[in-house]
Amino acid sequence: MTTDAFALYGTRAQEKQPVRLTAGKLTADLADGNLRSIRYDGSEVLRAISYLVRDRDWGTYSPEIANLRIEQSGDCFEVAYQARCDGPGATKLSIDVRISGGQGRLDFEAEAVTETGFETNRCGFCILHPIVGVAGSPATVEHVDGRIVETRFPDLIEPWQPFKDMRAITHEVMPGVAAECRMEGDTFEMEDQRNWSDASYKTYVRPLALPWPYQVQGSQPVRQKTSLIIRDAGSSEKRSSVVTPGATISLKLGTRTGTMPGVGVIVTPEEADATLAAASLLSQIAPRELLFHFDPDAGHGAEALKSFAAIAALHRGRSTLEIALPCKSSPASEVAEIARQMQMAKFKPDAVLISPSVDRQSTPPGSKWPDCPPLEDVYAAARAAFPETRIGGGMLSYFTELNRKRVPAGEIDFVSHCTNPIVHAADDLSVMQTLEALPFITRSVRAIYGDKPYRIGPSTIPMRQNPYGSRTMDNPSGGRIPMANRDPRHNGRFAGAFALGYAIRVLDADLECLTLSALAGPFGLVAGPDEPTEQGGRRPLFNAVRTLSGLAGASWKECVSSSPSDVLAFIAVDAAGAKLHIVNLTGEERKVDCGALGGDVLLAPPFAIAVLPLAH
Repeated sequence: MTTDAFALYGTRAQEKQPVRLTAGKLTADLADGNLRSIRYDGSEVLRAISYLVRDRDWGTYSPEIANLRIEQSGDCFEVAYQARCDGPGATKLSIDVRISGGQGRLDFEAEAVTETGFETNRCGFCILHPIVGVAGSPATVEHVDGRIVETRFPDLIEPWQPFKDMRAITHEVMPGVAAECRMEGDTFEMEDQRNWSDASYKTYVRPLALPWPYQVQGSQPVRQKTSLIIRDAGSSEKRSSVVTPGATISLKLGTRTGTMPGVGVIVTPEEADATLAAASLLSQIAPRELLFHFDPDAGHGAEALKSFAAIAALHRGRSTLEIALPCKSSPASEVAEIARQMQMAKFKPDAVLISPSVDRQSTPPGSKWPDCPPLEDVYAAARAAFPETRIGGGMLSYFTELNRKRVPAGEIDFVSHCTNPIVHAADDLSVMQTLEALPFITRSVRAIYGDKPYRIGPSTIPMRQNPYGSRTMDNPSGGRIPMANRDPRHNGRFAGAFALGYAIRVLDADLECLTLSALAGPFGLVAGPDEPTEQGGRRPLFNAVRTLSGLAGASWKECVSSSPSDVLAFIAVDAAGAKLHIVNLTGEERKVDCGALGGDVLLAPPFAIAVLPLAH
């Protein structure tokens, strides 16, 4: 199989390889001026330390780096550079950075200065702790007033900041090794980034209760420092569980079992004509559910519903109408008008998923909740207008919003939310790492809603809406940028691997439906005009979604991977027998040993999906 960059990533632009910094047992990867994968004796201590500058829509600047100097000798290293961010108008921000490591300590210092003044939502350090092996474990937090509190990292996902007014946090990395992360120059707090499907807890500068955006004042330097201090008691116990690069990854049968969910495809009014034109491909996928999006505030009306009716008439499965209710008058009158238009269009979906339009926007900590009618009134209006139809609730945005505004479970027949992997970061590693957070999300939903029927999606790599700012980010050059409404990897094998990995990570949730794409458009399975893939051509994601759709209702069995960040797998059992489904989540070839499952050793090309019949 080809390993051409475009086939893998949908773009020939490749990410720069990081520089590995080494100071004895302490290692870190330097990428674009920030640190990733900080390890001690092979075990991950921190996922990242980054100095970030965000604009008023929470978009992240990509600063220009100059005068980069890297010196290292094996037992110590030192990095220095200058960075510059160009803001709106002629505003500029300059940052002098120094990073040093040695003798079990790492220091990251930065001084930001502007002559013009600079508007920002955040300017300073973000420190990411990993979640696997850390969630629920003990931590010691030192507060800015000197108090020291023994606590734990959250297990279920916290809707609000678990730790505030922080000066330092310490946790055990492995037996006998503790890591203290100390922050200076401002007040820090932590948020549970699993809310956004990030695989991390994020400690960041400037409390969210303070106003934003704010101004970095001209000619007033802003100095901050983050220090990581490792304390090693010298335990002889085996420590590192890191898989050696190039080592064979083994699969074995686990204990968990369940039933595969139905697969959905979303249809918007803007893509209705293209969906109708590709109806033959839709029949090949045969999704269990068509999810029709309807937003009166976006101008959707009777014509959109007529298009939906035409598409639904060609579909043998179920359909759901997703309504972003304006709530500018009474919910009852608005829902009744939509029901009247649906009746005229002869569109009768099997379910209605309804949510106030305003709830698509996030309400961060310290912010005033926007005016919104009681959700009970919204659901009652839907039941009155659609008495024979299942009514769903939840959020048309992300789990974050559902976790912060929990809908009344007793009023709805199913609960739903979406996720997006490029809210905070869009590099390849961060996007794939978001899969680690999905089991925590689904377990947190189940803790709130019990066995209520549960749906996820649409969840795609490109962002369909930005709850945290005024817009999604345009991406005409096809870069890897956060919060973008188009993403090049959606055109590559990367997207297919991400989708199958996503499905595997949420198997335990017992989902009713999982929606990972549209049929057409920037979130679609087939390419449209002005795209690098031939118009009408199938994206690699097509095959992944078709495979998952064909497994709906089949039984699944857990497969345990020795390196789940690299390779995931499961066994599906239906009338045709048992098949092992394997996905390589990396851009490198991986050797996979399936012997414990009755298979052989195979070479999995980058982002490859393999399906192997099993004898049992």
